[in-house]
Amino acid sequence: MADKYYDVVIVGGGPAGLAAAVAACEKGAEKVLVIERDKVVGGILNQCIHNGFGLHYFKEELTGPEYAGRFAKMVAETRAEVVTGTMVLDVTAAGMKRYVSCISSENGYCVYEAGAVVLCMGCRERTRGAISIPGDRPAGVLTAGTAQRYVNMEGYMVGKRVVILGSGDIGLIMARRMTLEGAKVLACIELSPWCNGLNRNVVQCLNDYGIPLYLSHTITGIYGSDRVEKVVVSKMDGGKPVPGMEFEIECDTVLLSVGLIPENELTRNAGIQINPRTNGAVVFENMMTMTDGVFACGNVLHVHDLVDFVTAESMKAGAAAAEYAKGKRVGGNIVDVVSGDGVNYTVPSKIRPENVEKGVDIFFRTNHPRKKSVITVKSGDNQIAAFKRDYMAPGEMEKITIPKVLLAKCSGSMTVSVDDAVEEVF
Repeated sequence: MADKYYDVVIVGGGPAGLAAAVAACEKGAEKVLVIERDKVVGGILNQCIHNGFGLHYFKEELTGPEYAGRFAKMVAETRAEVVTGTMVLDVTAAGMKRYVSCISSENGYCVYEAGAVVLCMGCRERTRGAISIPGDRPAGVLTAGTAQRYVNMEGYMVGKRVVILGSGDIGLIMARRMTLEGAKVLACIELSPWCNGLNRNVVQCLNDYGIPLYLSHTITGIYGSDRVEKVVVSKMDGGKPVPGMEFEIECDTVLLSVGLIPENELTRNAGIQINPRTNGAVVFENMMTMTDGVFACGNVLHVHDLVDFVTAESMKAGAAAAEYAKGKRVGGNIVDVVSGDGVNYTVPSKIRPENVEKGVDIFFRTNHPRKKSVITVKSGDNQIAAFKRDYMAPGEMEKITIPKVLLAKCSGSMTVSVDDAVEEVF
């Protein structure tokens, strides 16, 4: 039996959860609850003290804590309740009812019934164990996000001679941060033949500080007794080290920026369908999962490159959750969105044209850097839309908007592809 009922329960008080709460209240939800496991809301933004946030949503440049603070203030001005220091244990959907079970030192074990649930748990970093680097097991090997928290929030310097594995945005930003704190960042090592972070971060965090970036390389050994003493870096070809092309770097710290994984244990345990391409839930155009009344948004759905995009997506989810809690249901035909050539994934995975007012935004990532290219949208053999691009990169999310009139031309599915031969498509 539930301890209390809420129209909308939001799991996670990071940027996605805060935006969803604001939108749910604006859409008329009377009782909204945000559950956050940390001591304060804001999520990962609290440790991102660099600027570059808010350019799309607030039309000005903010630091991470400033962006989080603005949304925390916006939530405080609504009727939403926020509980911190509370861990969600389980999300269940039984028939037309949804329950969220959680525990905290202050309130003990609680179960809340919800008209709708929004999942906003964010993502976590891949660790050394996930990529299986051989060698010793000394101190000084950390994920870039952990190092960021130590340096920016806890006031600890994690090392003096640093090598960064991976070119994700957190790793690039930490290359600059460690340099500014007095450390020597010796190299950034990337397995792919291209960088996986935003181009602006390559310029501002590596090039501006003379930090070398080794593409098509990886660390094939970490050595040291008590602490890291050196790493072995190998040139890679076809996924294998090239004999005779390895070299050593003496260092005391290795930071790993080798990918982010949506935090979806709660999602899986709830029996919600997962998209194997994103490791997030399969969602409709309004961010509802395949389980009625349960929505997902932000980095728990797919890893974003800009928090402004998280905000827009989460406000859509929060508004839809409020409508669902008030009894609004959507049916009709379903169009499956298929990832075609050159596309790693698409969000949403399914569209119900009857639920679309003007058009639907489709987000995706290409599988490798491209210059002159075109995005094609087909239903069967019929091309219904095409979008030119001068440049695309895997580290940057792409967005296309399909008008409702074109959705009406889709039968069963639509395929989003990328073609480099621009002149052949138009």
